[in-house]
Amino acid sequence: MEPNAPILDVQDIDIFYGPQHAVDQVSFSISRGEIFGLLGPNGAGKTSTLSAIEGLLTPDSGTVRIAGHDIRENPAHAKANMGVQLQSTSFHADLTVREIIRLYAGLYGVPTPPGMVEGLLKEIQLEDARGKRYGQLSGGQQQRVSLVIATIHDPELLLLDEPTTGLDPQSRRQLWDRIERIRKSGRAVLLTTHSMEEAEAVCDRIAIIDHGKIIATDTPEGLIATHAQDPRVKAVSRGPRVTLEDVFIGLTGSELRG
Repeated sequence: MEPNAPILDVQDIDIFYGPQHAVDQVSFSISRGEIFGLLGPNGAGKTSTLSAIEGLLTPDSGTVRIAGHDIRENPAHAKANMGVQLQSTSFHADLTVREIIRLYAGLYGVPTPPGMVEGLLKEIQLEDARGKRYGQLSGGQQQRVSLVIATIHDPELLLLDEPTTGLDPQSRRQLWDRIERIRKSGRAVLLTTHSMEEAEAVCDRIAIIDHGKIIATDTPEGLIATHAQDPRVKAVSRGPRVTLEDVFIGLTGSELRG
């Protein structure tokens, strides 16, 4: 992999479900040390795009490369460079936190020398919960454990699918801080969220997808500046200044999606 090559490179992917063109020529890339947000309403093509990146479905055309590895031609190496935290990530409720970490470290072939597990738990402020069963943890604590599991093999790319859904403000801020530390360590992060506040606070760049197409890509500030005078955005703006949420709703529409 070339030093300046993107960690994730998605080029011109198309996905069809029968006659439905769910993903239409989607392209974007994420650099090392970048948090990239993929935002879209329900049914916009976001989940299908994520599934193609994860290797769960094969695009009808186009390419996905992770750390230089084509996920179609070299899926084992591509997936080995990716960690995934899903919104509904769950582990066996009766296993303790320590047992879960040791189990997944073993599955990834990661050594667990003495003190390693305790060090990870201290890093996520769960050292006092090492003997607790997963089912006894709060939602925020469970998310911290699942984030450790997603990064335990030190992947180049971390995919976070709505990681803070249902968390209280304190737990959400803690997770934001953790994601920022991951970025500073040099990993690339792909984040999906329905929270415009989260996207604006965490993401370096954002792509908005709707009806299967990427309709805008920029920094949060750049998106606001570019579209602040768009009549569609001005029509939905409710405050003294245009927000990222105003831009999102203005560009994708205010009708409810399923």
